[in-house]
Amino acid sequence: MAPTGASYGPATGSRWFGLWDGYFAISYAVTTVLLFTSPGEQVHRAVSIGALTLIVVWYGVLGRDVMLHDGRGRRNTVFSAGLLALFATAAAFDLTASFALFAVVPMLMMSLSAPASIVLAMGANLLPVAVVRIRGGAFDPDILAVLPTSLLGMTLSVLLGLWITRVVGQSKERGALIAELRRSRESVARLSREAGVAAERERLAREIHDTLAQGLTSIISLVQAAEAEVDDTPDLARKHLGLAGRVARESLAEARDFVSALTPPGLRGSSLVQAVRRLADGLAEETGLAVRCSVEGEERPLPVAAGVVLLRSAQEAIANVRKHAAHARAVDVTVAYDDTTVRLVIRDDGEGFVPDGEQDGFGLRGMRARAAETGGAAVVSSSPGNGTTVEVSVPLDTDSGEPADE
Repeated sequence: MAPTGASYGPATGSRWFGLWDGYFAISYAVTTVLLFTSPGEQVHRAVSIGALTLIVVWYGVLGRDVMLHDGRGRRNTVFSAGLLALFATAAAFDLTASFALFAVVPMLMMSLSAPASIVLAMGANLLPVAVVRIRGGAFDPDILAVLPTSLLGMTLSVLLGLWITRVVGQSKERGALIAELRRSRESVARLSREAGVAAERERLAREIHDTLAQGLTSIISLVQAAEAEVDDTPDLARKHLGLAGRVARESLAEARDFVSALTPPGLRGSSLVQAVRRLADGLAEETGLAVRCSVEGEERPLPVAAGVVLLRSAQEAIANVRKHAAHARAVDVTVAYDDTTVRLVIRDDGEGFVPDGEQDGFGLRGMRARAAETGGAAVVSSSPGNGTTVEVSVPLDTDSGEPADE
């Protein structure tokens, strides 16, 4: 039986009480038909049918709500007392109304605690015997005729009431489980939305850092160089301004595309090696460093995720060379293919730094996060005075999408 104070889930409660309402209506209709065909006096039949009709009204006004919410308060007691009084009136005027016990007893079971409802149900079933006893006087043989029927009716109605009450309890428990499941689904959906928002923010932060921030840094450096050269070497200043314009256009294209989560423009219509080589050439043009780009293994198309991770890692590593390797003379960029992975290795002979220290900022953390998302890894090796090596490896079965470099 359901715990006291439990309530139905909306769908479960309505479904169950729709069935119960039908059963109650059939019980009332059958009892009324039996009363119309009974041999009793017409006035008594009318009073008995009136009392049964008032039970229907009493059930609609109070009883249905009491049973639906499974309370154990004053309203339950009031409803049960009124129900018994109306049934006693109907049975007192015509014993045929006793057939209504098949609806009255379940209502008592659903309105009161089990001990109280069983006691009242037994009393209601003995009511016809009491009526016969009062009408017939002492030792009336009709009492012996009614008593077995009353005992059988008592047993059947109590069992029916217990069965219906158990079904109601199971229905309420099922309703509570459905409500809990609904709340859990809503919680999961809310957490999923929040996780999606957080992931999208992280993606946008990485994309902005890898595209706009790096592009703006390059543009500022080129413009500053052009300002210093415009008087003495105007041709070199114009070259740097031209490079700044190209970087600005590429950064704009990147900004438009990462909002739509599309393949980076650097990989569109070209391979990863071609895109990385363009980055290396740009670094050489901007800084004058000796930049060497090489390929190991057999070059082949890459999954989208692998190509994006390696290109973004190359952008980050080259941007770090531009910003931090002030005393570097040479940079080596290598793309290495084997049977299961593709690696990107970028080495410079600059001043180096202590990895995972204060200089290990958002860019390097983002590089490691990108590689980890595809099942790969990003390793930064450096020490003061010995340059820096960035190695990013990504498995070739990163996703099942179309190749990124076609």
